[in-house]
Amino acid sequence: IGITISHAQNPNSNYVEVYHNVNPKAEEILGRSKEEIIALGWEKITHPDDVEEDLENFKRLLAGEINSYSMDKRYIRPDGSIVWVNIVVAKIDLHDNSRFNHICFMHDISERKEIEKSLKESERSKSVLLSHIPGMAYRCSYDRDWTMQYVSAGCYNLTGYTAENLLYNKDLSYNEVISPEYRRLLWNEWKRILAKRQPFKYEYEITTAQGERKWVLEMGQGIYNEAGEVEALEGIILDISDRKKMEDNLKFISEHDTWTGLYNRRYLENVLARDAEIVSTEKRALVGINVSPIQTLTLTYGFDYDQDIVKKVADALKMHCTDKRQLYYTFQNRFIFYVKGYDDKEELIQFCKELVGTMDSILSIERVGGGIGIIELNEDNVYDMGQLSKKLLVASEKAMDLYNADIGICFFDDELEAEVIREGEIKAELARIETDEGYDGLHLKFQPILDIKSNKITEFEALARLNSNKLGMLMPGEFIPLAEKTKLIIPLGKKVLIKAFEFLNRLKKDGYDSINVSVNISVIQLIGENFIKDLFNLIDEMKVNPENIVIEITETIFASDYDEINRLLGVMKASGIRVAIDDFGTGYSSLSRERELNVNIIKIDKSFSDKILDPNNKDSIIGDIISMAHKLGYGVVAEGVEYEEQKQFYVNYNCDKLQGYLISKPLAEEAAIEFLKNYN
Repeated sequence: IGITISHAQNPNSNYVEVYHNVNPKAEEILGRSKEEIIALGWEKITHPDDVEEDLENFKRLLAGEINSYSMDKRYIRPDGSIVWVNIVVAKIDLHDNSRFNHICFMHDISERKEIEKSLKESERSKSVLLSHIPGMAYRCSYDRDWTMQYVSAGCYNLTGYTAENLLYNKDLSYNEVISPEYRRLLWNEWKRILAKRQPFKYEYEITTAQGERKWVLEMGQGIYNEAGEVEALEGIILDISDRKKMEDNLKFISEHDTWTGLYNRRYLENVLARDAEIVSTEKRALVGINVSPIQTLTLTYGFDYDQDIVKKVADALKMHCTDKRQLYYTFQNRFIFYVKGYDDKEELIQFCKELVGTMDSILSIERVGGGIGIIELNEDNVYDMGQLSKKLLVASEKAMDLYNADIGICFFDDELEAEVIREGEIKAELARIETDEGYDGLHLKFQPILDIKSNKITEFEALARLNSNKLGMLMPGEFIPLAEKTKLIIPLGKKVLIKAFEFLNRLKKDGYDSINVSVNISVIQLIGENFIKDLFNLIDEMKVNPENIVIEITETIFASDYDEINRLLGVMKASGIRVAIDDFGTGYSSLSRERELNVNIIKIDKSFSDKILDPNNKDSIIGDIISMAHKLGYGVVAEGVEYEEQKQFYVNYNCDKLQGYLISKPLAEEAAIEFLKNYN
């Protein structure tokens, strides 16, 4: 304890006799010597902020109003640092007739003041923190009511109840604020955590005073007494409703198609994977709905119109959802129903017929169709969504090819799977033709065409054949559609042209320079980049006469882009190449429009030739077709002539040429040359 004894009445007194004594501790506390303290006086070394209070107390002591006083004050040391002291000043009577006698006891409280400052700052920080957290801090009893012993001010914003409402269960317990379905779960989780003495963290819902449900995150820990028993629980409860809403939105986006609102493929994969682990005897199937023809409307009406139709279909299909039938939007213009607990295939077919009726009311107005594929699930295929989607697509596309319905229905079964496998093998053969220069799987057969008036062979049609070591001889109807679908028709078509032109040169070499060769061209080839240019370059390179070339196209080719295709035909026609419409009468064009087409020849489809043999088909329009074609300046070739009766019919109606097995089947190159020599 620092001690000073003074006889002075003036705190600024600098007379030596003013101070009777200053002990060493006082010198240590003040950082000054006794002489320096006496010389300066206590007022000059007191912190300016404390001088007024100290002087006021001293005056009262001097006036006899008080006998002593105590206060915390600051002294300034010589180095400018501050020392906090608690002083006690009291009168003393030394019985020596001194003018005024007092004693001062001082105690260094700097450390205490620093601790108080830290505590105050801590309390301030704690207060700021608690006032800004989106929730409340608490201390509660470990009981079923979670009896609150302390709650922060954030309680009201979080729960709608004041701290007073909740403290010690005055109006209600916190347990009553917790939504009922979480009360037992929360208790069990705290019980589990406390047994391990781990930090607690749990998300649950509460119901506010206004009836609003909020998601909260509680983080806390147990407080234990010396015996290791739980004394209380302390922690914070945060409002995470916004975060949960964001999580729900992200989850919705990840599991749903945003346009239709239906569950997406990813969600279906998860459902199938989960169900695959459940042992069940109930039957399960996937019903794939393919409405890809809708996309043809985009060219006419725009993308938004296309998507509006998809949305209408989705909304209509939702009406068929039950607890056993869930709808998913798995790909553009493709839906899947996951069906469980059905009895047999007939039930599936009946369900699909209902779907057809629903979709037909929407799609028929737009003049588009669709297809429905069905696959029944088993232990072998239930896990692989990629394979399932592929099989459903195959089945639905097969269904779209059915002619007896705008929206067909097709099961993916062993037969269709074998067909798919075969198609894959054919595609592999086609790809090999493109990439393997040494592979000679592509062959041409040449079918003679007879000129009726001269009774001579004037032309051959080049017909492609694919000879596979594995699959045998493949006809065009089997591999050409696949070549078109895979775009392999472009390199394949070029090889066909080369082989056809080689045959033309062979004919020319053998002296048959007036014989023509016709070659079928796909729309994919025709509208492909640089087809006309490449064709003319090939003609020049192989030195063939354009007038000996006939390019055959089907009627359906005009459904793609009439004006552009007709322009391209005009370019070929102007070069001397003749253009023929193959299979006339089965597709897009009509005689009323033939005058606009840049063609030279019409080839009447075999189906008309077959009708000649039908006794019930007496009013045949074949004669009218031939007559009208001649009036428009077109030559006419009848296809599929297999009987003398058919030949005579065409002769009677002045048809120009005949093609069919009556004349000859398609022949290999050597046989075709030999046939030409003998026939002509």
